[in-house]
Amino acid sequence: MSFIRTLDGDIRPEQLGFTYSHEHIVCRPAYWAERGEDDLLLDDPEKSRRDVEDFKACGGRAIVDATAVDYGRDVPAVYRIGRETGVRIVGTAGFNKSFLWNARIKEELKPVIGDYGTYAEWIESRSINELAEFVVREVEEGLEGTPHKAGQVKFGTGYNRITPLEEKTLRAVARAHHETKAPIHSHTEAGTMALEQLELLRSEKVDLRHVSLGHMDRNPDPYLHEQLAKTGVYLCFDGIGKIKYAPESARIALILELVRKGYEDQILISGDTARKSYYKHYDYGLGLEYIAAKWLPRFKNEAERAGFDGEALAEKFFVRNPAACFAFKR
Repeated sequence: MSFIRTLDGDIRPEQLGFTYSHEHIVCRPAYWAERGEDDLLLDDPEKSRRDVEDFKACGGRAIVDATAVDYGRDVPAVYRIGRETGVRIVGTAGFNKSFLWNARIKEELKPVIGDYGTYAEWIESRSINELAEFVVREVEEGLEGTPHKAGQVKFGTGYNRITPLEEKTLRAVARAHHETKAPIHSHTEAGTMALEQLELLRSEKVDLRHVSLGHMDRNPDPYLHEQLAKTGVYLCFDGIGKIKYAPESARIALILELVRKGYEDQILISGDTARKSYYKHYDYGLGLEYIAAKWLPRFKNEAERAGFDGEALAEKFFVRNPAACFAFKR
């Protein structure tokens, strides 16, 4: 039996529809708030809702919100946006990356995880299995004490390194995956350490076909992408629209190279829209409509010019692959 777990309940995979595989909708990361980085605070649910409505108007049906507990989630606000717009939202249990854990834990979380000063202190004080139990509760009972359950589990690592605490959370997430069957998503800083992450997951006996790797387009290395794809993982190209990192031509070339090599069933697309300046209704950015309304027509055109069926690839990247990737398989 396969199903996808959304904040509004479990659905059949074929009900998911056109999906962005890695976004952030409402979040107030303590690490950035403490440093006055206002651009990184998506703190107005009404503005976020309007961008989600734009996404829906372009044919969007589902969004995977990759915001973990240490990144300032607002679960009730995101749930309300899903209900009001009719867009299905998949929530995320687990953790991000270690430098964010220097932030103070918000008071509302104290009843859930205990009286710790920072996320680092909490993670340091818990065993791997205790952290796994926390992740399991967020999948099976609800995120941060709400009734809204997570539909994937997540860990993250830093740039060109994996710290001991990051390895600890990776192993906790792997064990939670085994207990819940929730799919795994990983944050790779600038696309680094993906192979090393997979080795650690293998040591926890994880079937890598249940794993998606984030930020693959931040490391535009076709050889690396092929080595990763050979393991069976999903590769998430989630920097669409971020020209400061690379032009769209580079991202499309990377994606089509994987298609040429036969890995079109392992590709996911999204925008990781985690700044006010990326949102249309916060700060006049490209917004959640950009990929569906502007990037996708270009991609289809380039795919056709390269000899591929652009429409069929779009169906895979935004409908069929997410339906397979984010399914619990029991």
